[in-house]
Amino acid sequence: MAIVVGTSSWADPGFVEYWYPQGLSPKERLPFYAERFDAVELNSSFYAIPAESTAEGWAKTTPDGFRFDVKLHKLLSHHAAQLKELPTDLRDEAETNNRGRVLADAALVDEMVRRTAEAFRPLGDAGKLDAYLLQLSPAFDPRRNDLDELAPVIDGLSPTPVAIEFRRRSWASSKRFEGVLDWLSSHDAGFVCVDTPPGDHVPIFPPIDAVTNDALAYMRCHGRNTEGYLHGRSVAERFDYDYPKDELEEIAGRAKSLDQDAEQVHVMFNNNARELAPKAARALRGILGQDPGPEP
Repeated sequence: MAIVVGTSSWADPGFVEYWYPQGLSPKERLPFYAERFDAVELNSSFYAIPAESTAEGWAKTTPDGFRFDVKLHKLLSHHAAQLKELPTDLRDEAETNNRGRVLADAALVDEMVRRTAEAFRPLGDAGKLDAYLLQLSPAFDPRRNDLDELAPVIDGLSPTPVAIEFRRRSWASSKRFEGVLDWLSSHDAGFVCVDTPPGDHVPIFPPIDAVTNDALAYMRCHGRNTEGYLHGRSVAERFDYDYPKDELEEIAGRAKSLDQDAEQVHVMFNNNARELAPKAARALRGILGQDPGPEP
């Protein structure tokens, strides 16, 4: 049993400006981060699948025992994707709607999944790939979408587990949620627990804890800034929240409960404004009795 704490990205602009030492080169950031955390959530993969050699570099520049969770490309998570966000050689054959958004047909999804698995093979070979994160768009709506649409992604990336984060509150309704958990369990997919702002708005998923894959429980902490979350125009505005100690202790309690039902728990802080995410993550490590590493 283990609780692993990290942040959603190691190269967020706020981190670069407010957290890393001035003058630290880009290639030095990941090693600096890995002195303070045992895991990170890769964010750049949401926008583009990296070269296999890039993932190989990440594996080589991080210590033994460090692990990555990889956020899947936006096309796979039902977000609007533009042609320029696809691999170059796939753009000519891809179809778009009248707004220039790529239409994700089955063949394209399968190919994107195949290329994802190929790109991150070096992390898997190094024992450093723990999970893929499928952060669904709020537009993924149970009135129009079916969970079976996600099966090709989960199956194509097996045996690495896929953790699924719902961003539409109606998936958690009393008539639907038990079926959601059953479906995730039957597909060996993880349910992403969240710490979110208060409110019952459509894109605010409630803070429910559940384990649907015994190997991994997953929690993402988005902060509790309701106004920013709903109306912020940038990542920094949406997730601008400085967690106080009592709320971090609450998150620690949730993580410990999840740890009773899973082999490991990943807690990732996504309050990516300035240095707030690494600050909260290091504070949580202290609360859990872990060594947060040297002061940045």
